[in-house]
Amino acid sequence: MTSQPIFKRVLLKVSGEALMGHGEYGLDTETVRAIAADIGAVVAMGVEVSLVIGGGNIFRGVSAAAAGMERAQADYIGMLATVMNALAMQSALEKGGIPTRVQSAIPMSSVCEPYIRRRAERHMEKGRVVIFAAGTGNPFFTTDTAAALRAAEMGCDALLKGTQVDGVYSADPRKVANAQRYDELTYLDVLARDLAVMDAAAISLARENRLPIVVFNIHAPGAFAQVMRGEGRYTKIVEPQ
Repeated sequence: MTSQPIFKRVLLKVSGEALMGHGEYGLDTETVRAIAADIGAVVAMGVEVSLVIGGGNIFRGVSAAAAGMERAQADYIGMLATVMNALAMQSALEKGGIPTRVQSAIPMSSVCEPYIRRRAERHMEKGRVVIFAAGTGNPFFTTDTAAALRAAEMGCDALLKGTQVDGVYSADPRKVANAQRYDELTYLDVLARDLAVMDAAAISLARENRLPIVVFNIHAPGAFAQVMRGEGRYTKIVEPQ
């Protein structure tokens, strides 16, 4: 174990649901503040951090499509929800004294920057947290896939996924008492066993770019910093040696 961070540049993927706290929808300000504080602790370690936040707490495209809305249109609404979450997280981070930029794949210059890869890299080099909003800018792609894409584009050392549980399980441990927890998996393990970590496109993209995925509990206080030191409980998804 080491007190030094094991990664220099990372992308943290946070689901929209993680921002709800104990509510049924929307944003819980205390939860957003707590996650922002954890991100701040990692930035203080000298790590370059970027984020992708989902929009499921505000709008879930797939369920809306199932209710009769055209899938592409529903996905665009979902992308706009991620921009709202990104702005909320930016506010929480900057209240904590952490300089932050939001870049959206759907240009909306009144509220944030457009996504420009080299500008995003420069922000990170200067110690700013960059939040990538609006997914990939295309329907039919999840924010998990957007996270894998942006992590690859930024040359990140790892993609961290903050979830509701402390790693990857064979089934939802909140519903299945004897679900098996994994410490390490390969990308093909995840695909072959159909483990609900990220969608297949995101896993495949990470595999192609040899991008390690680290899954941990975003709600455990200080867990992000712990994982960055190689400590605590998490599941690592990597290419077999």
